[in-house]
Amino acid sequence: MPVIEPSGFRPRFYHRNGHWQTWSAALFRRIHLPEPERTEFPTPDGDFLDLDWHRRGSPRLAVLLHGLEGSSRAGYIRGMATALGEAGWDCLAVNFRGCGGRPNRLPRFYHSGETGDLHAVLTTAVREHPSIALIGFSLGGNVILKYLGENPASVDPRVRAAVAFSVPCDLAASAARLAEPQNRVYMRRFLKTLRGKIAEKSLRFPESFDTRELERIRTFAEFDDRYTAPVHGFRDAADYWDRCGSGRFLADIRVPALLVNARNDPFLPEACFPFEAARGHPCFHFEAPAHGGHVGFLESPLARRSWAEKRAVEFLATHSQARA
Repeated sequence: MPVIEPSGFRPRFYHRNGHWQTWSAALFRRIHLPEPERTEFPTPDGDFLDLDWHRRGSPRLAVLLHGLEGSSRAGYIRGMATALGEAGWDCLAVNFRGCGGRPNRLPRFYHSGETGDLHAVLTTAVREHPSIALIGFSLGGNVILKYLGENPASVDPRVRAAVAFSVPCDLAASAARLAEPQNRVYMRRFLKTLRGKIAEKSLRFPESFDTRELERIRTFAEFDDRYTAPVHGFRDAADYWDRCGSGRFLADIRVPALLVNARNDPFLPEACFPFEAARGHPCFHFEAPAHGGHVGFLESPLARRSWAEKRAVEFLATHSQARA
């Protein structure tokens, strides 16, 4: 412990393929959730984040972070907000910069290691909740795990627990996996919207964004080398990946935290399964179900609730007591 073996996720026999889990969760789930209250949070550097609140009057708040090119409207965010609301939690779904339906103000946007915005939200935007949990998916899960481990003494003391799903905790290895031919459909989907955002930014900040070869970019290595790294102060893609992958920070986590990565996740190679980091760790828990895909975890294609939502509620019920 706290490597959790075996996992409790048991999908139907016909719903175990990793790609099918990944796509069915995105295509077939319909989440009926009341529209949130949206607020604009001004960041310390003059930009803003769009925050979506689902309030029930609870003293407990779950802060939800979406994945790459996702938003608070993603099915997995709305599903988690529904499940946690039914369990008595208020929820705050954070849209990363430029992901709330409108461009952000500055040249910088968001990336896998941007923890400053999360810290600002926790210490400034969230004041009335004495107990906070963090829940993230994919890139958002990486942000949470990095935040908890990079400077554990500065983590907001109200943060009692965290849960992360489908996290590329080794960014270089995951980028290489997504560049493989069998994952071309995912890469094209991500790059389509990322290219659109870069094209928009180039109109407002032509000195920061050269788009002459934008349409020729085919991998994250090319995109991060050309845009993500220089805009956010990294030497190149390799430097960005090395400094921002959450795997290097897991040993220093002091808050009860659960990472769940499915063994058949098409985005995640072996380097993203930190069994050794979890063995003997007092706070970091790791669970690796055989099935689940990337942010899938549906027991059947038409399941009303994902296993990930049940697992998060269960973990928080057990581990969200006050920190010492």
